[in-house]
Amino acid sequence: MTRSELIELVTQRTPGLTRVQTEIIVEAFFQSIIDALTRGEKIEVRGFGNFRLTKRSPRKARNPKTGDIVDVPAKNVLHFKMGKELRELINKKR
Repeated sequence: MTRSELIELVTQRTPGLTRVQTEIIVEAFFQSIIDALTRGEKIEVRGFGNFRLTKRSPRKARNPKTGDIVDVPAKNVLHFKMGKELRELINKKR
């Protein structure tokens, strides 16, 4: 699902809001998540899951094409752990 498809779906489910208003709300929601992660905070959406940053240490790796050893710098990686309700819905047997 793309961002525009999400906005369209939310617009259909909220008859009191226009598409422009819905777009502002969705953009504000995503920006809030981005801002919190940038500050190093953990995002928890009950029933859906948790977003958090984990630090990946610097390491040495090999370029598969040339075989040369390269240094990979330390970086932050986004980690998502789904909530119990979401996991049960996804794994429900049909």
